Order: sequence, then structure tokens, then C-alpha cells
Amino acid sequence: METKKNKSLISITYNAPVILTFALVSFIALIIANLTQNRSNVLLFEVYRSRLSVFWFLRLFLHPLGHANFTHFTSNMTLFLLIGPVLEEKYGSANLLEMFVITAVISGLVMVVFFPGTALLGASGIVFMMIILMSSSGLGNGKIPLTMILVVVIYLGAEIYKAITAKDDISQLSHIIGGICGAVFGFIYERGGLRKK
Repeated sequence: METKKNKSLISITYNAPVILTFALVSFIALIIANLTQNRSNVLLFEVYRSRLSVFWFLRLFLHPLGHANFTHFTSNMTLFLLIGPVLEEKYGSANLLEMFVITAVISGLVMVVFFPGTALLGASGIVFMMIILMSSSGLGNGKIPLTMILVVVIYLGAEIYKAITAKDDISQLSHIIGGICGAVFGFIYERGGLRKK
């Protein structure tokens, strides 16, 4: 006797493992930070100048996972979850993870070298990298997309303006670094320098 499969069943897929895992770990880090009165962020999820140690190196890589509060987390994760799966599909999970790590390390080192008295945490530098990377489609054919120019002018222009006029220019600097990284990654990938992996 034949039975018909129920085609109306809907399944949920873990469609973008790097993006979803990053968001999940960030959320767990936020909960732990709240439970420990921010001690976990200071230990692992914010980068600042300190003596070299295992924790210093971990913070250099892990600081994008930390967030100051729920509002900070949701403002970063909204765009992150919106454009992240598209980028992971296009560039591959391993390539996107490498881009995250490189962006985190560069922004962390700039922070430690030039702003010794301030801590940096949050995924906004990576989000800005993704915004510029998303708009870089078409660079490989020798043309600069007008959409990329507009995104750079609107997003990075606004961040440069804030960095000049605002008292707190730390987060704006990480946004600018992220945007530059996104432009570089987009150029390298679109010119055939990266294979999807």
C-alpha cells in the first residue's frame, strides 16, 4: 500500500552555519556578561591594551562576539543576520570566517596601539565589512559598481564625519576599518583571488 508523503511539512535548516553560530555565540556571551556583571566581557570579549597573555590573544580574536547590552547586540545582529547568509552563500563559509578573523584582528590591533585607554567590543566592524563586501559585486569585470560608491559615501562617509565631530571616535574607527576590509576582500574575491570554500 502506497502512502503519500506530506508535502506541507516545513523544515528549518541551519542555512548559514558561520552567521548563525556567530549570532548564537554572541547571544550566549551577552547572557554570560549579564550574569557576571560584565566580568566575562573584560576577560574574553573586549580588546584593550594589557600585558601579553593567552587572554590578550583570545580577546584580539573574540572581541566582536561581546556586546555592551541587548540594544547593542540587536543593532548589530539585525544587519548581520540580514546580509550574512547571502554573503556566506556567495563566498563560502570558510572564506567568510577568514574575513571575520582578519577584520577582528586588524581592528583590535589598531585599538590597542592607538587607543590604549579604551576597550572595544561588538560586531559593528564586521557588519560594516559585510555591508561594503555586499555592495562590491561586479568589481571583477573591471568596473566599479555605482551601488558600492554610494554605500561607501553614505556609510563610511557618515562614520568619518562622526569620527571627526564626535567625542567618542572609537567605534567609528572600527566601522571605517571594517569598511576598508570589506572593500579589499571584495576586490580580491571578485578578481579571482579567492576560491569558494
